[in-house]
Amino acid sequence: MKSGRLALVLALAAGCGSKKEPQPAPDLGSGTPGATATGSGSGTGATTTKPEKLDAIARMDFNKWAVRANLPVYWIEDTNENKALDPDEVASLMFYPTSGTPAAEWVKDGAFTDALYTAYAAIGAAMKAPAADPSTPEGQRQALVAQDLDQGRATLIRTRIGAFTKEEKAFVARMQKIAKLVDDLYELQNGSKALETKLPADAASRSLFRRNRGPACVGQATEGNAACSAIPGAPKPIFDLYPAALQADADFCKKLSEPKDKGLLDHFVVVRGDGADLKAVPYSEAYAEQYKAIAAELTAAAEALKDPSEAALVAYLKAAAGSFTTNDWEPANEAWAAMNVDNSKWYVRIAPDETYWEPCAEKAGLHLTFARISQASKEWQSKLVPVQQDMEQAIAERAGKPYAPRKVTFHLPDFIEIVINAGDDRDPMNITAGQSLPNWGKVADEGRGRTVAMTNVGIDRDTRDARKAAAESLIDAESMKPYASTKADPGLLNTILHEATHNLGPSHDYTVGGKNDGDIFTGPIASVLEELKAQTGALYLFDFLKTKQVLDAEYVAQGYIDGIVWCLGHISQGMYTGDKNRKTYSQLAAIQVGFLIDQGAITWDAKAKAANGTDVGAFIVHGDKLVAAIKEMMKVTAGIKARGDVKAAEALFAKYVDSSAVVPHETIRERYARIPRATYVYAIEM
Repeated sequence: MKSGRLALVLALAAGCGSKKEPQPAPDLGSGTPGATATGSGSGTGATTTKPEKLDAIARMDFNKWAVRANLPVYWIEDTNENKALDPDEVASLMFYPTSGTPAAEWVKDGAFTDALYTAYAAIGAAMKAPAADPSTPEGQRQALVAQDLDQGRATLIRTRIGAFTKEEKAFVARMQKIAKLVDDLYELQNGSKALETKLPADAASRSLFRRNRGPACVGQATEGNAACSAIPGAPKPIFDLYPAALQADADFCKKLSEPKDKGLLDHFVVVRGDGADLKAVPYSEAYAEQYKAIAAELTAAAEALKDPSEAALVAYLKAAAGSFTTNDWEPANEAWAAMNVDNSKWYVRIAPDETYWEPCAEKAGLHLTFARISQASKEWQSKLVPVQQDMEQAIAERAGKPYAPRKVTFHLPDFIEIVINAGDDRDPMNITAGQSLPNWGKVADEGRGRTVAMTNVGIDRDTRDARKAAAESLIDAESMKPYASTKADPGLLNTILHEATHNLGPSHDYTVGGKNDGDIFTGPIASVLEELKAQTGALYLFDFLKTKQVLDAEYVAQGYIDGIVWCLGHISQGMYTGDKNRKTYSQLAAIQVGFLIDQGAITWDAKAKAANGTDVGAFIVHGDKLVAAIKEMMKVTAGIKARGDVKAAEALFAKYVDSSAVVPHETIRERYARIPRATYVYAIEM
């Protein structure tokens, strides 16, 4: 990756490592049966009874089995604690095959529709259905699919638009159409679209394919199992970015980097041709039909906005439409950088940006981030902007020569509340919690990009409880005392400072001997090192801000334990994908924890009891040693980038990522594997 401005992904809790067997059939409700309904929600056309109370299935089981049945229904919360599903507690989910159809309309005029009763019956039926024959290859595949799905816990991003103006509602509807176009193109590029016709009929396989954006399993217990696939035979997707024959060579990425003059690994092109006759084709040419359709919708969205206060957003939408036509993203970046918390209610970013998603970690992945802007960010901006140059000076001193401090003019994060994530933004098991963009070009080079922190992710009760429970299985009770499980601010500030550090020290535009970090370290390793610098900077700046009297000691202690818990969550996901690609955040997390262990700031005591009172073997955090250890870690990580020190980088990976001699990888994975990880689903409601 040639950029330093990458997404901070939130790891909340790892997935369950064992598949639950089918449960006894529940009654479909209590009370005297009423009228019958023939619904289409399950796709079975079955006639079901309308019970007076839908209390036969517990909330967590309802949501789990709705995923298994591939139904776009979600039990938000048992608000009145009556242990029954009520009309005001149900959401209709986006990004499902039936989204937006009558089959997904669960509530009308304050009452359940026939479709909801049918869906409830389908979920009950799925719970009691016998498993496929485990002695057959198909039965074994379906068991693995179920296991992969169960390692996730559907977690809702919900936006209510009832109070929006008519114009705003129309704008949201237009953005939903754009999201669909973005998804379609993304799934063409990642090779999943070409495999859709091979999907079997069973709902669980189709649900896995939908959630995982392709056939491969992603849960920590299943992603390395080649037999775990939504499609029998486990076909491997062929990325549309490169010729199929080329991808058969495990070293094809390295070979593409050799003919520099061809620009085959440029961020906004695909590779076409065969053999030695390869050429770079611009996205706008390779995907002309799709790009034109997206441009047309963006133009229509701009024309629909009549509010004079949204002039900056209108300008961006029109500029983005133009960039989809020309493949030149600088005009769109300029218009986007001109938007801020003061001149728009909305945050929209639609562009090819991050590169983690593909094997070479070079091609920019198309995404849509659509959100509402919160005014709450102004408080942190007022605290941090006055010291941003001091922050650059402090990190520059840790990096050392040949890096020299420079003037920084970046914006600190705006706070946004996600409405829709589409394309490269919507991961099966993670969600972006903060982002600094653009990654390349004049706006990035001059520090005029935008940074955002997503404030409505990871804050629901289910996720907070899961995250704390996972941490308490690995950390001793005394060390857990500063953990602010009911307060989001330490984690939010970690995100803010992580994103800020992408703009500090040796960053995206820094070169050593005329080479950038992607050329020095290779793309995937460069991505890990940049994220390592950013997350180390987040920890380092907590104490720095205490010396500036911006934070107090209690808040800093909360920030440190939050950062350690963040690391453990990512380590639990493993260091590599099933295709042996580096997991950026998992690897940086392992390096951080391993480094802190070697510095004596964290110790692993095999006899210590964890905070949950059950597990034996726990991390003990030594608060008195953390500041010095983090300062040293900042020196090492920033120094590696400052010098282009390949050997020092390789030593970190060898010691902490590819070995368990320091970091107890398997123990972390086993403890976190008991708790399903958040997998985000989306709903827009009146």
